[in-house]
Amino acid sequence: MTADATRSAAWDLSEDQEAIKKAVDDGMKKFSLGYWREIDKAGEFPDEFFGFAAQQGWLGIAMPPEFGGAGLGISEAVMMMEGIARGGGLTAASTVHMNVFGTNVVVKHGSPEMKQASLPDIIGGRMKVAFGVSEPDSGLDTTSLRTRAVRDGGDWVVNGRKVWISTAQVADKILLLTRTREPDPGKSKADGLTLFFTDLDRDHIRVNEIEKVGRAAVDSNELFIDDLRVPDRDMVGEEGKGFKLLLDGLNPERLLVASEAIGIGRKALEIAVEYAKERQVFGRVIGMNQGVQFPLADSYARLESAWLMVLRGASLYDRGLDCGAEANSAKYLGGEYGFEAADRAMQTLGGYSYAKEYHVERLWREAKLTRLAPVSPELILCYLAERKLGLPKSY
Repeated sequence: MTADATRSAAWDLSEDQEAIKKAVDDGMKKFSLGYWREIDKAGEFPDEFFGFAAQQGWLGIAMPPEFGGAGLGISEAVMMMEGIARGGGLTAASTVHMNVFGTNVVVKHGSPEMKQASLPDIIGGRMKVAFGVSEPDSGLDTTSLRTRAVRDGGDWVVNGRKVWISTAQVADKILLLTRTREPDPGKSKADGLTLFFTDLDRDHIRVNEIEKVGRAAVDSNELFIDDLRVPDRDMVGEEGKGFKLLLDGLNPERLLVASEAIGIGRKALEIAVEYAKERQVFGRVIGMNQGVQFPLADSYARLESAWLMVLRGASLYDRGLDCGAEANSAKYLGGEYGFEAADRAMQTLGGYSYAKEYHVERLWREAKLTRLAPVSPELILCYLAERKLGLPKSY
């Protein structure tokens, strides 16, 4: 095999992956940037797009075929999410993100009865899911959460608060991380945390929407949980082992968010390039100026390098290999370079970038979130310094 053939085999997409990419690109053409601008302005969940995504099988891309899913891997999911984000920004990606990512732990660790009762409806778009982990006082220190679940007969009674919970205004179910007991002596603080996949019962969960700078159509909320009764059958995996189960989903989510950030950056770059080819100042198009060319070309190179890290991380995950460093690096690079590309697009369009009709300002606002969540760039650097460079833990 020649060197060129080796490179091709390592990095080229498979026929199935090429087909997925084309199908997503074609599907997203049905929802123009104007559609997403109006969705953002109205602040309403894009039910039309969500229904379309379900019909296309996008919600079940990485779910088992026996429940109606496609049975594909994270490699295919990141391609899909990049295409969705490139077509409609983070608003579009977030519409389906939680159903794709949030239910991964149910697929892996839920009981057969739980899977049968929920996965077909999730895949078919008949059930929306919220992810209830973050709390006001714990932030990224998840093991210090205060939401408690107390045994009461055959049920659990849950009380506590959650914050930054996406889609809770429209969700039917919630994946809820709670503390069911204090850690055993000598054990990690993660010991005693338990996951439940249960009804989002609004009689016992007050959902307050948080007004925010971007992605208005996909709500973020603070939840106040008051005596929520959860049946024992809604427990995911073993009691007290919920945090360990949750870790199974962290690397895939980092890869998905990275792909979404890259998709946003690529769309912003595309808009900037087209503008630079047409906008004339002092008798010549601004795209002739190296001061305009170099930042855009630099963003192209950076986005492509981040995308290769996403593909590597997803490939490792799908083969059951450790991908922690790759997933975190992909999230770091994707978030940084995606936002940078959007910011450079704003600079290229100048004053017009502030006009909503040019769409760049929305991509810029949404790209910022991919730097902040679900993990900060600073904490990723701490992880890499400790795990890959062997430096002492700093927090």
